[in-house]
Amino acid sequence: MAQKKKIVIEDENEKKTQGEAEAPESAIPAEGEEKAESAESPLKELEEKLAEAQAQAEDHRDRMLRMAAELENVKKRTSREMEDVRKYATENLIRQLLDVVDNLERAIASASPESQNDKGVVDGVVLTLAEITKILEKHHVKPIEAMGEPFDPAFHQAMSQEERSDHPSNTVVQEFQKGYLMHDRLLRPAMVVVSKNSQNGQSNEKSVDTQA
Repeated sequence: MAQKKKIVIEDENEKKTQGEAEAPESAIPAEGEEKAESAESPLKELEEKLAEAQAQAEDHRDRMLRMAAELENVKKRTSREMEDVRKYATENLIRQLLDVVDNLERAIASASPESQNDKGVVDGVVLTLAEITKILEKHHVKPIEAMGEPFDPAFHQAMSQEERSDHPSNTVVQEFQKGYLMHDRLLRPAMVVVSKNSQNGQSNEKSVDTQA
């Protein structure tokens, strides 16, 4: 007697469901990984923008500091220039006034002390010179010490040299015209004669440059 064959009809929907169930888990992307990748991109972009903004801020800060330093230097330089203008505003007038002082001093030196006629005039000249000297002192003008001092080309102008045994070489032994300073600035050098020592008619020291 023949055996009956058992026919099994499988539902296609059931196969499909079973196949999906048997698929490996690795083939299905994880939901957390997708979210991490999507969040990483804008975060990286924000970090780059932040770094760029910080670099720009540092550059602007450096520029601001340089500009502030330059402005401070300009202020200091302007202040010094204004102070110099204030201190030396009367320099040209003082130079001309020194010629008057020279003439008054020559008049006093040439007057005869024994002459009664000259005495009144000399006294008037002395008083005038004293008043002018006060004005010079008020403007911080003072004469340069020259007689008996070592020759200094910064303050003295050598007109000639003279052999002298009573003074060391390169010493001021005569003054033709007084020199003056205004504050620390040279108004004019003192015109002087400078000593030199000689041995057998020859100078044993270096000669000082003179101007006619």
